[in-house]
Amino acid sequence: MKILVLNCGSSSLKYQLINMETEEVLASGKYERIGEDEAFITHKVNGKKIEIKHAAKTHEEAVDFTLKQLINPEYKVIDNLDEINAIGHRLVHGGEKISQSVVITDEVVEVLKEYIDLAPLHNPAGIIGIEACKKVMPGKPMVGVFDTAFHQTMPKERYIYPIPYEYYEKYHVRKYGFHGTSHMYVSQRLAEIVGKDIKDLKIVTCHLGQGSSICAVQGGKSVDTSMGLTPLAGIPMVTRSGDLDPSVVTYLMKKENMSVEEIEAVLNKKSGVQGISGLAPDFREIEAATKEGNERAQIAIEKFMYEVASYVAKYAAAMNGVDYIVFTGGVGENQINIRKGICEKLEFMGVKVDAEANNMRGEEKEISVPDSKVKVYVVPTNEELMIAKETQRLI
Repeated sequence: MKILVLNCGSSSLKYQLINMETEEVLASGKYERIGEDEAFITHKVNGKKIEIKHAAKTHEEAVDFTLKQLINPEYKVIDNLDEINAIGHRLVHGGEKISQSVVITDEVVEVLKEYIDLAPLHNPAGIIGIEACKKVMPGKPMVGVFDTAFHQTMPKERYIYPIPYEYYEKYHVRKYGFHGTSHMYVSQRLAEIVGKDIKDLKIVTCHLGQGSSICAVQGGKSVDTSMGLTPLAGIPMVTRSGDLDPSVVTYLMKKENMSVEEIEAVLNKKSGVQGISGLAPDFREIEAATKEGNERAQIAIEKFMYEVASYVAKYAAAMNGVDYIVFTGGVGENQINIRKGICEKLEFMGVKVDAEANNMRGEEKEISVPDSKVKVYVVPTNEELMIAKETQRLI
């Protein structure tokens, strides 16, 4: 079975074609600046990267042109589009109505529309991608894998906010959580690596990247996670603030005479470790500055490590113990000193990291010493493969 995985943004389209018999990625790439004359696609196949400028005015045109690259005689990976058995879509917000991956129907699209207010950038793009595929490949089965779905197993007392209950009833204001596909993949992959039944494990997964979130996975189910109603909550990220005293928001709005849109922009795009450090929104650059004695950079990185460690400890309490800690995402997989710094703050839990084992990037590997009470692993995430597996399972 061959499955096409699509991740639609407002002006972009990421894709992978995966052979599920071998889990080999046959082709992958990204279409950027859709809707502009300067639109282009970067197509990767057989170890080669091919960049093609093609003015796709709509996602439908982008999908159509992308599919043509898969059967392009110069570097084709399939003979015809009939070889694609199904399409898996990465979708973001299904609210409370979708608690697992689903075959896409008109009803699913209506749910996406209903929760646009909670995911104004992502849900409309997801709908556009679905509609584009319907036109270009009519009748092809499609599956939606939602970022929020994995977290729908959280107990109500953990996802409810301590505000008037009527806001939950009227507007569905509650914690939803995100990065669910990544948390699901790395927790399941860890169980495979250690050869244990995931139902017997207590795992804290740390997806650390441009956006970052922590998840408590008990028995294979999410029982708590750091992101909330939106992906702004939780630990400080590259440009997102993470958790704040709510009064900070209203105080700054009054002092700076800011609108709702302006304060949202500050919290989403000018805060986090970039906001503290004043440097470029790049963990690598900020961490490098700490070695040069940049005090604000040092504070920013220390704040990040402290908050991650605090959430790991919190989720150990949530599960009454923890067996494994897993690092994933761009920062979690590659920033050696940040992993080390987080784990050093968890030594009271019996976490001990092997400096030599930790001295690597992007590998699937245990980085704790043999007598560490809590085992620590790095597991590179693969959301596309998880989406493909879910699509295969449902189709």
